[in-house]
Amino acid sequence: MDIRVRPGALSGTVTPPPSKSLSHRALIAGYLAKSEDRIKNLAASQDIEATKRCMDALFDIGSGFPLLDCGESGSTLRFLIPLSLVLRGGAKFTGRGRLMDRPQEPYFDIFRKNGVHFEKSVGELAVMGSLTPGAFELPGDVSSQFVTGLLYALPLLPGDSEVVITSPLESREYVTMTVDVLKKYGIYVENHDFQRFSVPGNQKYTPCDYTVEADWSQAGFWYAARLLGNNVKVCGLDLSSPQGDRAIAELAERLADPGDVTVDLAQIPDLLPPLAVMAAGRSGETRFVNAGRLRMKESDRIASTSAMLRAFGVKCAEGPDFLTVTGTDSLKPCSVDGANDHRIVMAAAILATRASGPVTILGAQAVNKSYPTFFDDFKMLGGEVSVL
Repeated sequence: MDIRVRPGALSGTVTPPPSKSLSHRALIAGYLAKSEDRIKNLAASQDIEATKRCMDALFDIGSGFPLLDCGESGSTLRFLIPLSLVLRGGAKFTGRGRLMDRPQEPYFDIFRKNGVHFEKSVGELAVMGSLTPGAFELPGDVSSQFVTGLLYALPLLPGDSEVVITSPLESREYVTMTVDVLKKYGIYVENHDFQRFSVPGNQKYTPCDYTVEADWSQAGFWYAARLLGNNVKVCGLDLSSPQGDRAIAELAERLADPGDVTVDLAQIPDLLPPLAVMAAGRSGETRFVNAGRLRMKESDRIASTSAMLRAFGVKCAEGPDFLTVTGTDSLKPCSVDGANDHRIVMAAAILATRASGPVTILGAQAVNKSYPTFFDDFKMLGGEVSVL
């Protein structure tokens, strides 16, 4: 679906959708506790549907060797690889887009040491075997999703285990979210300063009621709209949230001031697109660093963010793990390739509100991955969108 956005100010109050990250975590724990029907305010998106579909397949014990279609959800894939070994002795995983090209080597290193068979082919990954209690080493600079995957599976083993982080852990607040959700479902994990996680075995997930809070990473786009001069109020957010992306509120204040700024994305990689929107509209140069992992998202998100900004006439420069943006007060009408990336599409729509003419966004349906109602909210705030 291609759309055209006409420039014009947004105004009103908006509540971001339920957190996708917490929805994944609560849904998996809910299934393991047989209480998934007690989760309230679950995010409605393609990624969450993928986790539901895969959990159903894992618990369908009469269907033979599980086939798990993860869609384009990296969380679904990496969270469920270890769990499939514990629950079903493995599974075959498939996906779409760039999903199956994302690195899985941290798991493969563990599998080689533990006699777990794995076979990766075009668009597929099969894992077969079992996990045994022990120490599991993981690098901290590839993805925190590997840590989360193990923390869901290891409590079900018949003995104690630990996850040892061999390099500084990036996106550590995502692991904080995991530990928080596990605790609510009766699972104990001891966090030793994000360097080691102790996980007792023989634990059981216990049923509970769980309400998913609003998503700070999606709120980032509305914060960006505010910095561009739109009269948008964001409500429904938990200021004490375990979501690391709550940093968007403080960063929006920093970027509201003129001058050169450096923003470290090591712990908040998903915020690059809305922060890049802010950078485009402010006075000064904004340098985003420690962003290398973004090259393996739904798109090469450094390159796609840079291409989106350049389409609007924004000066920027990129390197292997950084992006530098020079702000401007003139955004030109353009056509933007959404790059099959939900966050690029939303960022382009927000920038379009301040352009000097209409903006075409190609592949706008990508928002369904995480925020299917984004354009409903956009239009509710006064945005003018038409389907081409």
